[in-house]
Amino acid sequence: MTELLSSLGLPQDIGLVITIYLIVVVAAIWLGMVVWAYRDMRARSRDRLAQLGVGVMVALLTLPGLIIYLLMRPRETLTESYERSLEEEALLQEIEEKPTCPGCGQRVRETWQACPHCNTRLKRVCTHCRQLLEMSWQICPYCTVPQPGANTADDAGSERRHARPINVPESTSSIYAPRTPPRSSSSSQPTEFVEGD
Repeated sequence: MTELLSSLGLPQDIGLVITIYLIVVVAAIWLGMVVWAYRDMRARSRDRLAQLGVGVMVALLTLPGLIIYLLMRPRETLTESYERSLEEEALLQEIEEKPTCPGCGQRVRETWQACPHCNTRLKRVCTHCRQLLEMSWQICPYCTVPQPGANTADDAGSERRHARPINVPESTSSIYAPRTPPRSSSSSQPTEFVEGD
């Protein structure tokens, strides 16, 4: 090296500085490759042995070790894998949360007014703005108009269970109405109470 520097006409002190600089740059690149490979493997695997193995391989083989690691490293990082599993879980939850008919249990859509399988009334239409409303809503949330004949939450369930199918004539509606016990003839007369009895 000194002969090369003297042939170029440079003093030996400058040659020593350049040599030290090149050694420091090569060492920094080597150390950077080792640290990067170790951190990258740590982001892709929880296995401590694999993380140390990658660091040692890149430290011993330098550039060929880094190329081997890049060819064999896991495809996804742990964060990417976690986000993918969250997306899959959200999709599954969305599938599971599809509404079902209270009458027959079949899947229905949010925009359906009645179940096509058992004809149970699912939603009703606002008398003012024509938006679909839940059976138990007493006021329209879109136009704030009170709804006639709105049921409470308890009555809505019983109405759905005993709802008359949509396309059935009024004459046959008694088949679908809830049965009430017949009233006796004696109960039709009001009872009077006399003091002293």
